[in-house]
Amino acid sequence: MIIEVIVQNKEEAMEAERLGADRLELVSAIEEGGLTPSFGTIKQVLGSVSIPVQIMIRPHSYHFEYTESDLDTIYDDIKKVLDLGGTGIVFGALNKDKMINQEVLRDIINISAKLDITFHRAFDEVPSQEKAYHTLLEFKQNVRRILTSGGEADCEAGKYNLKKLVKLSKKYEGPQILPGAGLSGNNIKMIHQTVGADQYHFGKAVRKENSFANGFDEQEFGEIRKFKLM
Repeated sequence: MIIEVIVQNKEEAMEAERLGADRLELVSAIEEGGLTPSFGTIKQVLGSVSIPVQIMIRPHSYHFEYTESDLDTIYDDIKKVLDLGGTGIVFGALNKDKMINQEVLRDIINISAKLDITFHRAFDEVPSQEKAYHTLLEFKQNVRRILTSGGEADCEAGKYNLKKLVKLSKKYEGPQILPGAGLSGNNIKMIHQTVGADQYHFGKAVRKENSFANGFDEQEFGEIRKFKLM
């Protein structure tokens, strides 16, 4: 069982690793859903932890349809992440019809075959998650996982959709499903019993007072560790 945790800086990354996180998602501007962190922050985090770090690549929070200027920024940001020694990124792009933008994914993968991509919650905006999953199958050598709440507001509401996606993932040996949104120590066991994923993504529920402005809640982390060991 892999536990992924959102972090915003070096101190949080080190603390999350100490508390038992298996993988980190590094973001800035979490109040906007997470944007690309500064390169100083990326460098510090990559140099301070031994667990994998997936770095958010998202230039703005308006939508997931990107202009040529946006894409130039995205490609440059990915090259800089690679220069800093990172290979893990979190990225998603859609067309105007909300279908997966395959052309952009191909362009990103052409930057480096080493890229380990999490396709993020842009996936929750597609018209059909099953069709979108089949689209991402083409990119499974690099798109290793899909962060999703099953197209609903949170994982509890989307648990039956997540269950279907996990079955698809196992059937086709494609990108793994990474459930995220609304997960906590209180509900993870119940959700896992339905969903059956091999990894889960935690955000503000592992923070004191459920706020990204605060540090991690060790008791909550402990509940998640207990679940992982079951």
